[in-house]
Amino acid sequence: MDCSSAAALPLLSHTPVEWARHVLQEPLALLVDHAFLEKKAATNALELLTRWPEPGIEGWVQTMANVARDETAHLAQVTRLLHRRGGRLDRIHKNPYANALRARVRKGTGAGEIVDRLLVSALIEARSCERFAVLAAAGGDRELTAFYQRLGASEMGHYAVFVKLARLAGRPAQVDQRWREWLALEAETLAAQPPGPRIHSGIA
Repeated sequence: MDCSSAAALPLLSHTPVEWARHVLQEPLALLVDHAFLEKKAATNALELLTRWPEPGIEGWVQTMANVARDETAHLAQVTRLLHRRGGRLDRIHKNPYANALRARVRKGTGAGEIVDRLLVSALIEARSCERFAVLAAAGGDRELTAFYQRLGASEMGHYAVFVKLARLAGRPAQVDQRWREWLALEAETLAAQPPGPRIHSGIA
């Protein structure tokens, strides 16, 4: 399964193709942002493994290691594309969308914290998946179209893995309720983002 069908994702808002056409006007800035997104995704998987080395979930260590490996591979792909086009990574980068979501995590609440961390990770993967599909559909840059089409399946897989792990980390009914709350928060958070050449930017 890939990101080509909006029905495959539970997101409460959907990105118009006009967003992609706007951000693709600055492809190097978009790729820089994307590279940092992949870097943070790899770091996030390792941070989860560090914070909860043995949370009692079967396959936890291998799953987190696999996600980190995949995201690191994506980082390498993005940076190769960036360098081939004459771009370079910045030293400092901020992601207000992801930071705003992580600020709402219930900290120091036992299972509540790990559930929230996993659900936020799932949300970021789901939104990235949706945005990659829109970028692929926008056309105009054949290389980037093919690139974002290839990444879709992996992002969809990571989204599904994080949701599954969250339901194993907490009581399924409570996790499902929290997931509905997070979906609403994600839509509000994205709507508040300013426009710009970023994967998680707002609509111009």
